[in-house]
Amino acid sequence: MNFDYQIAVIGGGSGGLTVAAGAASFGASVALIERKAELGGDCLHYGCMPSKALIQSAKEVYEAAHYSSFTSEEYDRLFRQAMERVAAAVQDVQEHDSKERFIKLGIDLYEAEAAFKDEHTLIVGDKTITAKRFVIATGSSPIVPPINGLDTVDYLTNETIFSLRERPESLAVVGGGIIGIELSQAMARLGVEVTIIEGGDEILSKEDQEIVRTAHDLLSQELSVLTRAKVDRVDKKPQGLTVYYTKDGAEGSIDAERILVAAGRNANVDALELQNAGVKVTRGSVEVDATLRTTSRHIYAVGDCNGSMPFTHVAGLEGKVAVSNAVLGLSKKVSYEKVPWVVYTSPEIYHLGLTETEAQEKYGDHLLTFKTMLRNNDRFMAERHKEGLVKVMTNQRGKIVGAHAIGEGAGEWMQEVGTLQALNKKFQSLSNVVHPYPARNNVVSQTADLYWREKLFDSSLNKAISWYVQTFR
Repeated sequence: MNFDYQIAVIGGGSGGLTVAAGAASFGASVALIERKAELGGDCLHYGCMPSKALIQSAKEVYEAAHYSSFTSEEYDRLFRQAMERVAAAVQDVQEHDSKERFIKLGIDLYEAEAAFKDEHTLIVGDKTITAKRFVIATGSSPIVPPINGLDTVDYLTNETIFSLRERPESLAVVGGGIIGIELSQAMARLGVEVTIIEGGDEILSKEDQEIVRTAHDLLSQELSVLTRAKVDRVDKKPQGLTVYYTKDGAEGSIDAERILVAAGRNANVDALELQNAGVKVTRGSVEVDATLRTTSRHIYAVGDCNGSMPFTHVAGLEGKVAVSNAVLGLSKKVSYEKVPWVVYTSPEIYHLGLTETEAQEKYGDHLLTFKTMLRNNDRFMAERHKEGLVKVMTNQRGKIVGAHAIGEGAGEWMQEVGTLQALNKKFQSLSNVVHPYPARNNVVSQTADLYWREKLFDSSLNKAISWYVQTFR
């Protein structure tokens, strides 16, 4: 059979663009299908880029507010300027993912919805194309839970909140995951009264428990957090809305001007007619094996649509693996063991590997845990950012199995631990690296020094060394 393309990529986000550009560079004929007006996916338009631009603007306003009290009118102006800054940042980054760039690579770009007709044929808008292999990279969309009355109000999601130009006086946020927490703090710092409603026992349920307790305490100084609270209904009012909820068996309500829904993500797979291609969907996501191959061996899936880890850098990682397998015929496997993530609150939260609870369950008495409080580090004391901690867990030989931190800029200085793990180096080797004083990452080497304190100075070997020094030196 003659195919129009060697590979067709469905989705123009991080994973899809990685595959398309990589395949074209290897000399494959490539079709790239994207249903939205611009390339870049959720990360560029509704996720990483706009949220980080908003977070930075909000941080600057928050810091300035320590030295000057802003009026309501000034907060209105600052809010509008922050949102305009977000739009400008997105436009700047958009140039990196411009359609022209990919067309120049020899990629044929289709701007339409795609659906499988059979295992090698796609209906793309009013066209039909065939390909020898496919990569599905359609991303995800916000989950909108079936809350009574929610459809009667103009609710916000991460796809619409960045279009705001007028500051709401108050905001109710449904969901205490990463998206909900990051946007809630940013809004609070821009003069919005924010209440988070989270159904679980705690916010940020995937983070280390000690880190979460610290984050909860710090966030509660800027906004309200309700946990173990289930939203029952939303009533529209002449001015704003009322959210009714049940917490610990008791009913309560919150009046707010707007409501943000941040209750998780759904894979974008419904419109693809995957059954026509023999691709299995499990729990709402495309089922893949360790090589990112679906139940149809010539079709792969990367990014949010496969239900692995919902992060842009993971989609990029998977894209590199998929292009090697789909284009070069390799059987590389993807591993998530060494993939970190960051919650970009202030202070930031860094996560790598197992939490302490997970590590204790796996390693038991063979687990070593090393912890440093930021209040015991000179740089953080000098900056007056003393709230936070570093926690690194290893096996008895020093292999890193988990690393977590909460602190100003943690996403940057903690990656030194991630680099050690990626290079298969032991945590104690960091003690041999000289860090400029007083750089923030001194707190990481300070934590690594604890390994030697426990393994050497608190061991029987220390008694032998002490005897040698006293006797012969």
